[in-house]
Amino acid sequence: MHTLPAVAAIHDAYPKAEITWVINPEWTTLLRGNSDIDHVHIFPRGEFRGLRIPRSMWPWLKKTKALRPDVAFDFQGLLRSALIGRVSHPREFWGMSDGREGSRLLYHQVAKVDRGAHAVDRYLKLAEAFGVAIPQQLRFPLPTGDPLPRFDPYPPFVLLHPFARGPRKSLSNAVIEEFCHAFEPLRIVVVGKTARKINVPDNCVNLANQTTLLQLIWLIRAARFTISVDSGPMHIAAAVTSQLLSIHTWSDPRRVGPYNREAWIWKNGQLLRAADLPEAGTLKKGRAFALGDVGPVVDLVRGS
Repeated sequence: MHTLPAVAAIHDAYPKAEITWVINPEWTTLLRGNSDIDHVHIFPRGEFRGLRIPRSMWPWLKKTKALRPDVAFDFQGLLRSALIGRVSHPREFWGMSDGREGSRLLYHQVAKVDRGAHAVDRYLKLAEAFGVAIPQQLRFPLPTGDPLPRFDPYPPFVLLHPFARGPRKSLSNAVIEEFCHAFEPLRIVVVGKTARKINVPDNCVNLANQTTLLQLIWLIRAARFTISVDSGPMHIAAAVTSQLLSIHTWSDPRRVGPYNREAWIWKNGQLLRAADLPEAGTLKKGRAFALGDVGPVVDLVRGS
């Protein structure tokens, strides 16, 4: 998600160049219909485990070596992504100064970036260091998504994404239920992946573990408002709508929050626009989102 604007800028600067994106197979649908991308090169991470590694990796290495791009960019900045870049035998290999795990040692050219900046800005700096002009209006080309069978977008609904893999980011079951009650009779649709069981009232539609990535994108586009914890779906929402509230417990929204200045942020019990976040200084240590925080969020959404 954060790389899309940088790749779009590279394509605009070199419209005749062929661009290949190396990507894990589970995320390829995010590039469906993306006119900035000519080819997708799958990195089947799940197959490179256990005793099957030598047999499954050799054919992939052979295909990767055959890429031989004029330029390769490592936007991830990890040893694995840097190794993939070098294996492709590029004439030039560009990475960022905050690359981790020794990845910087594998680059031909290193772009100076601010480690504390938002990921989107860091990736744009990498493209800019290569000589790409960054437009004022950034593009996040995403597919329109796939509608869900037997789901009617009317009456209007609020989309709630309360689950995250990071520790202490997810909302509690009590908070999820309180959101549903507080919004009554407005319809609430709960989405996301979780191993938890949740019980919700009648005005709440529980679609947890029941949507594809493309169906999730469609729901975000169709929703009246999206409330999400700090997660991948939140960044998708930030790319397609300003009707978004991102809930941050311990994470810093200036670095990992929505890259949309009109989106709303919840942090330490405060509600503010992303544009109003302080540019410098340390934010107070985060706290969990509690039952008492539901009311102000509901008032914000109802007034939007």
